[in-house]
Amino acid sequence: MGIRKPSAGLLLVLLLIGGGYAVVSVTPNVVEQFKGASDINPAVGYAYLAVVSLGALAFLIGVGYLFFRLAQNARAKHRDLSRRSTDPSKLTAKQREAELADNLAAGREFAATAAMKEKLREELERLTEELEAKRKHRRLEIVAFGTISSGKSSLLNALCGQDAFRSSVVGGTTVAKSSVPWPGEDKVVLVDTPGLAEADDESHGAVAIEAAEQADLVLFVVDGPLKHYEQELLELLAKMEKRVVLCLNKEDWYDSRQQPELLAQLAEQASPAVAPEDIVAVRASAATRRQVRVLPDGTEEVGEVTDPPDISPLADRLLKIVRREGGDLLLANLLTRSRGLVDDAKEKVLVALDEEADRVINRYMWAAGGAGLIPIPLLDLAGGSAVTIKMIIDLAEVYKQKIDTDTVVEMLAQLSKNLIASLGASAAATGLSAALGSVLKTVPGVGTITGGLLQGTVQALVTRWIGKVFCEYYRNEMKTPPGGLAEMAKRQWKAVTAPDELRKLVRLGREHIEDPDD
Repeated sequence: MGIRKPSAGLLLVLLLIGGGYAVVSVTPNVVEQFKGASDINPAVGYAYLAVVSLGALAFLIGVGYLFFRLAQNARAKHRDLSRRSTDPSKLTAKQREAELADNLAAGREFAATAAMKEKLREELERLTEELEAKRKHRRLEIVAFGTISSGKSSLLNALCGQDAFRSSVVGGTTVAKSSVPWPGEDKVVLVDTPGLAEADDESHGAVAIEAAEQADLVLFVVDGPLKHYEQELLELLAKMEKRVVLCLNKEDWYDSRQQPELLAQLAEQASPAVAPEDIVAVRASAATRRQVRVLPDGTEEVGEVTDPPDISPLADRLLKIVRREGGDLLLANLLTRSRGLVDDAKEKVLVALDEEADRVINRYMWAAGGAGLIPIPLLDLAGGSAVTIKMIIDLAEVYKQKIDTDTVVEMLAQLSKNLIASLGASAAATGLSAALGSVLKTVPGVGTITGGLLQGTVQALVTRWIGKVFCEYYRNEMKTPPGGLAEMAKRQWKAVTAPDELRKLVRLGREHIEDPDD
């Protein structure tokens, strides 16, 4: 059930038809009762008309307000879904801030879900508070990745001007994420991660993935052409929509001819994850090279000269990105992470929400079963009753979804049709209750059910079916399921009419519904 523009108009037509039907069916009774009241006293008759008019006016105001809220919710849902499916880089700063605030609020709401287990609640609260703190302090994280002994930690030490990160000539020394503020840029943090080849260690790999998710800007350090697993990580970072600066360290390994060729090769390998202007070459450590001097007498003297570290191309590029785009990168990452937080929170609470929704369905299905002791028309049985509508609204609250015009239209227009389709021609020939009663009687172990118990159990069954349909609909954020509502309705009807489910339903029906024939 997607959002379609004609829905509001169709709902208005349904309301007008319903209103016209009410006028035609109710007016004769009103006229008759007015005459009766006037026979007693003309003043009583006019007082009766005044009361009826006030009641009709209140009803019209209520219906108008309901229609307004439904249309408003439909527009809000369309706007939210459109915004959420948009790449953060394509949203304005105001739109990002608005969605970020909504997502953080949703995270707090999910954490406060009554059925949430304490451990999950604490985890959600921690993650939400972490994002809120980063949003408040606006501190940008530059996270470095690199192969073992690529010089990644040495490069970070050179950037921050101190030995803040552990480095060694022996590979595999960075075993956990570590960070330090970037001197002169107090709103920027440099973060080191385990070497990529260490990702074979599950705990190290988890640290690296978590760091990648938190990164606002990625510094990817290599010392030669990209290896297979380096390209895989770049592809992952691209899917995560991360801005990446690719740094060729140890440039002194390559001569003046080799270096441009290697940079061109890296640009080709890293495309499209890394822009060409974000590929730089540096020397993080001092390098010793051979030097030949020609002496005055014409002889040659071979010696060595030490070139100091040179990271200025990288520092300049990072500073330029931070100062021009830092705010946008930070906000885009916060938004992406907040979307992940909401999605993760939903998955964690869905089991609890499903259990709560089932309790809501059970409560309303037996309330509807009690109402089923009074004969009701087909439309009521298929979902038009006040009890069922209230259940649908409460289920929307459980799953934190907004009822909109599509929901109401599809409910009124399709559920009755799908129920008849599920039962077949017998429903139209013998009546819905009789058809459902026949279904119940075919289940082994049910026994004899007649009278009020049959009518009430039928109503409870239909109400449960409708509840399950809407549970699946809300659970999937009111998105159109594969095959549409009809397929979803058939699937849920098959589930609620399984023999074991029907036996359980009849057993509970005997406990909840008083059968006047007993």
